[in-house]
Amino acid sequence: MCMYRRPCILWRTAMVKSDLRIVFMGTPEFAVGTLQVLVEGGYNVVAVVTQPDKPVGRHASVLHAPAVKVYAQEHGIPVMQPEKMKDEAFLEELRSYNADLQVVVAFRMLPEVVWAMPRFGTFNVHAALLPQYRGAAPINWAIINGETQTGVTTFFLDHDIDTGRIIMQKPFDIPDDADVEYVYDGLMALGAEIAVETVDALIAGDGKVESIPQTENEELHDAPKLTKSNCKIDWSWTAKQVYDFIRGLCPIPGAWGEVMLPDGTTMELKIYKASKCGKQDGAGDVATGTLIKEKKHIYIMCGDGPLELLKVQPVGKAKMDAAAFANGLRI
Repeated sequence: MCMYRRPCILWRTAMVKSDLRIVFMGTPEFAVGTLQVLVEGGYNVVAVVTQPDKPVGRHASVLHAPAVKVYAQEHGIPVMQPEKMKDEAFLEELRSYNADLQVVVAFRMLPEVVWAMPRFGTFNVHAALLPQYRGAAPINWAIINGETQTGVTTFFLDHDIDTGRIIMQKPFDIPDDADVEYVYDGLMALGAEIAVETVDALIAGDGKVESIPQTENEELHDAPKLTKSNCKIDWSWTAKQVYDFIRGLCPIPGAWGEVMLPDGTTMELKIYKASKCGKQDGAGDVATGTLIKEKKHIYIMCGDGPLELLKVQPVGKAKMDAAAFANGLRI
């Protein structure tokens, strides 16, 4: 009971960023951008969860550490690399960090026992404006589909992939000549920015923040994992569609197609850069997928006309510009 005649006021110290215990989950360089901003911004990242080291080299005898692990170790942050997210030893270690919040960027799907563990929940930074481009390769597919705008979204994780309640979104314009590297770099910076704003909102609300369900009353585009089969060019597409497909897969993994030489032989060719300002006439009745050489210029016939190729890679050879390729091509 209060000893004074004045009304009692129970003072509560406002939470600050150093109080909020964060476990960060991510693997590639894209995730490092957010982790770096959190760490260098004074937020309390108590541990990192990332993928196991990956074998590389001709005989897979060298282990390559994920970019997130490298950064975490450089800054003295404990690292967990579970093979299975439901492994009891991992779950016990994860609980030991007593996290208030988990932040996920470019990581695997999490089971409920993981994403429901912190008292403030788990949010993900996704490189698209959800509900559009749910999946593993949102940057690539946005460019492939000729989008002029994408962005980043923070949302709370739930049982399905990329379907949770949206917290914040920020748009990002895609120039007509942009490739994946340009959009990747832009969204990495924007993703770090929106992650910090989301964390700050959770701190201000003592774990509560406004969020809205995702609506699906529009045509949705998915962003499936890239494979060799879905990176193959269909030359019956328009030149614009092929152009967008090429830049949507550059610099990696690269678009590829089977091209035909005028002598009737075919070859497999990876294409990393093209130009819409290519040859517009004089093609005659050339079949789609046929290479056309004019001096040091190479064109490919698409469904509605030719497209100029600027950087290519024949099988078993290095990347080269069109002039070098044309010099070695006898047509």
